Amino acid sequence: MDDDLPPDLGRLRTLETWADLYLTRIRKRIAAVERQQAQPQRPPAPTTPPAAGPRRARTPDWGLAEAGIGVPTTEIHRGDCWARAKALLPVTAERARAELASGAQACQVCRPDRVLTP
Repeated sequence: MDDDLPPDLGRLRTLETWADLYLTRIRKRIAAVERQQAQPQRPPAPTTPPAAGPRRARTPDWGLAEAGIGVPTTEIHRGDCWARAKALLPVTAERARAELASGAQACQVCRPDRVLTP
């Protein structure tokens, strides 16, 4: 006889019942996994788009607000400036420096001239 099992009939019957119940659970799980694997694989569910929307443009580092209605002169802004015009033209730092050198006004709120000029 095996030494790891109890010697009396009552405890052996209890272990038999437990083993039978556990084997039933294992067989149910095997059947569920087999059904799942038999189904065609679906592509992963799409992730939730960001709150700003899926196609929102990247905020530029620098922008140019051309003179027009509400903007008396061409202004240079940082891309995240809250005082920028609605139609901010994205520009590189080199272009922003060149515009400042040629007379464009630096925004008085975000002060890009402090960063762009040496």
